[in-house]
Amino acid sequence: MDRDALLLWVKTYLPFPSQQSDISLCALTGDAGFRHYFRVNSNPSVIAVIAPPEREDNVAFVRKGLVLAAGDVHVPRVYAVNYQHGYMLQEDLGDQLYLEALRADTAAVLYSAAEDSLLAMQTIQPPAGLFANYDCAGLHREMALFSQWFVGELLGISLASDEQCSLDSLFAALIDNALQQPQVVVHRDFHARNLLVLPGDGVGVVDYQDAVVGAITYDLVSLLKDCYIRWPPAMVRQRALHYRDRLVGAGLMTSVDDQTFLRWFDLMGLQRHIKVLGIFARLSLRDGKHRYLDDLPLVIRYTLEAADNYVPTREFSRWLRAKLLPVAMGQPWYRAVESAGD
Repeated sequence: MDRDALLLWVKTYLPFPSQQSDISLCALTGDAGFRHYFRVNSNPSVIAVIAPPEREDNVAFVRKGLVLAAGDVHVPRVYAVNYQHGYMLQEDLGDQLYLEALRADTAAVLYSAAEDSLLAMQTIQPPAGLFANYDCAGLHREMALFSQWFVGELLGISLASDEQCSLDSLFAALIDNALQQPQVVVHRDFHARNLLVLPGDGVGVVDYQDAVVGAITYDLVSLLKDCYIRWPPAMVRQRALHYRDRLVGAGLMTSVDDQTFLRWFDLMGLQRHIKVLGIFARLSLRDGKHRYLDDLPLVIRYTLEAADNYVPTREFSRWLRAKLLPVAMGQPWYRAVESAGD
């Protein structure tokens, strides 16, 4: 990473005259990808990004941002970009993450605003070819990370052939659940670390580079069963069903009963959380981002709760408790999953 070269580029392409005579970069905490972020001490400040072009599809990122912005989703405006080196200058949306602002007394207002933004995104008619389809192969590839990285690499457990067959059957059922839903633009990481509180009850949305066209409940369950913060199940259910009514009112889906929508929602969450167990393990073991291990107990809790609720997934829940949890309990990151997130 050539920080000096980035600084020189930033000074050349600042979108407005700066009052600062000595422009500098201050490194910010990155996301789970390969991008590096810096706040530029211009006035107003902007965000400089290094997104390695061999790792990131920066052309698609910029194009997706334009589509989302045109659909009234407040993503950071891109002021300048150098595709060869992966440099970008973006609007600075501040650093007031939803995760830091969410409390019992703020949740209703913040989630209502986030749901407004989500509905705007799901209403977008995506241009052909820009957003890949969240298809059977992609959904299965994600869940396979669970077997490889969480079960195999992190816990050191080898799966017997009958166990892998059982997982394959589970994965097929979860894929079917996703594909039978209405398909809309999906952010894929619509949660409290990728949403920012903006003035006037606005919502800033970041980390959208992996957006696809997929199941209508995916982002909703990412928001309400957030891997980093937990809310009472009754509140989650109420908000999910209220949002279902908004989707119907917006013409994005036909009316379905509570049981059907909650099954879509819960099983979509199960797919996501199985995937996340693999991703968080990989982030630690492959990329050295060990802080994600601290979030595994809450993700396991979500996984078990959803699997317990439906007859076809209860075998998986029993297997996870009997085979994986005893090994997980010996890991330094483990804490009681029954109370994780409380």
